[in-house]
This record gives sequence, structure tokens and C-alpha cells, in this order.
Amino acid sequence: MASAKQFQFAEIGARLRAYRLGKGISPEDLADRIGISRAALYRAEKGEIRKIDTLTSIADVLKVSLPSLMGVGVEYVSTAVAFFERMRQLEEECQQIIGLFSPISYLLTSDDYDRVLREVLMEANQPLDLGERSKEEAINELLAVLQARKRTFREKAPLIVSLISTGDLERFLVHGLVGRYDLPPAVVRERRRMACKEARHIVDIIQSQPMGIQVGLVQEPVPATSFQIFRQADRSVLAISPYRLGEQPNIRLGVALITSAPEAMTLHESIANRLWGNSLKGEAAVRHINGMIEKFGQTA
Repeated sequence: MASAKQFQFAEIGARLRAYRLGKGISPEDLADRIGISRAALYRAEKGEIRKIDTLTSIADVLKVSLPSLMGVGVEYVSTAVAFFERMRQLEEECQQIIGLFSPISYLLTSDDYDRVLREVLMEANQPLDLGERSKEEAINELLAVLQARKRTFREKAPLIVSLISTGDLERFLVHGLVGRYDLPPAVVRERRRMACKEARHIVDIIQSQPMGIQVGLVQEPVPATSFQIFRQADRSVLAISPYRLGEQPNIRLGVALITSAPEAMTLHESIANRLWGNSLKGEAAVRHINGMIEKFGQTA
């Protein structure tokens, strides 16, 4: 059985990899900048870290604080790629996920969603933190991380409680899965049909009642930022995100927070419990979503 110290170093290595991906820096380039071999960097990303000086140099190049890299207190994540990679890492180890993510939890989206999401991110009028990558390369890297999350979720099948805001879902149906609003009418109609398809996919999930998946439809106002709680065997971790996938995605601006601080965990557990307790579930949620599709959706 791995010791707590080994586990801690493995987590540092995982953060190192996530922040490197977020900055678009190749392993070879990072190793060269800090004066170590590619093999030594590979070992560091696996948690085999021998010198604090190496971590300090890596933090300087990646422009993150040493406490964030070491997971001391609150971890601040300034790129979407790094944040979603950290989520993938946390999901690999968790037993339950509780999340409020706009408009729908990515983990529960259909496979067709990924294909359209690529187009949405490419058309969005927002600068990206590209590093040495082209926009297409940066988006491909982000999608690869997202799709790895979905594969991990399906393979490991952790319990998930997905909270869906009716306000977010309504906007999704009205505007469609679009990166900006000045698209040709034919494209907008198709993207609105895609939004309807995803809403129906959620209806199918609720009706089929797959083991371990619970969906709650939240009618009251929800926090402006998304959050997820990862319950692991020995602790819980909270991730608060400004990033958004779907209608008018945001994969550029904002700072995500990851923490296990007791006060933050308690407050967000309380929010999640309240939203879940007041949410529509089962057939009541199905009727409400179908009504929203009929009222706001592009079905033809």
C-alpha cells in the first residue's frame, strides 16, 4: 500500500503535468528551460521528485506559485486545459461526484456533443492562452483532456449527482450550442436542434435510471460559478470553476480554485444539499424538461 508521502508526491507530479499542459509547453521544452533531462521531468510528473530546487524552477517557468504546485491551501488554476486535466485526475480517484456545471455536466453529455463542441470552440470570438500552439492545436488538446475525463467516468463509474439549472438549460435551448451569436440562421437552427438533442439525452438518463447517476433539476437561482465536489476514500476535494462549455463557452478568462479546506467544503456541501433537496427529480424533472423543449427548443 502506498504511503501518504508517496501519494502526496504523486499529486504534485499530477499538478505539474496539468499546469504544463495548460501553458502549452512540451516536456522537452520545459526540461530544457530548467536544465534537466526529459527523463528527469517524466519522473517528476510521476511523483519522483528529488529536489525542491527543481520544483521551484518548474513553478517559475510555469508561472504558478510553489504552494499551488504543492497543493498547500488553495490551488489556483488559470487555464481551462490545466483545470480540466486536474478534474480528470481527481475523478480518477473519486468515489462520488456532486456537481453544478452549466448547462449540463460534461460527463453526462452524448458522444455527438464532443463533435459539435469542437466547432463551437473554434468559432468562439475569444483569445486563447496558446503558448506555442495554434488555436486548433490548443482546442484539440482541451478536447483530448475532456474526452479522457468522459472515458474515465464511464470506465470507473463513480456515483454522480448532477444538478442542472433550469435557467441555464433554458438559455441553452433558446440560443443553442453556439460559440457566438452572429452565426448564419441555418447554423443556429442546427445548433438549437443539437441543444434539444442533449436535453432529450438527459431525459433518457433520468428515465432509464442508470445505476449511480442522479439528476436534479434546480428551479431556484444558482451560484454564478460552477462547482464540483469529489468524494475520495480519505478526503473530499472542491473545485470552483469560471469555465463553461456549451452556449457561449468560456475557456479563456478566469481563475479556478481547488481546495480541501474544511470551511469551503462545508459551505459548498450545504449549498449542494439545499439545491438537491429542492430540485425536481424523476418524472417531475422529465415533464419539466420536456415542457421546456416544447416551449423553447428548435425541434424541426
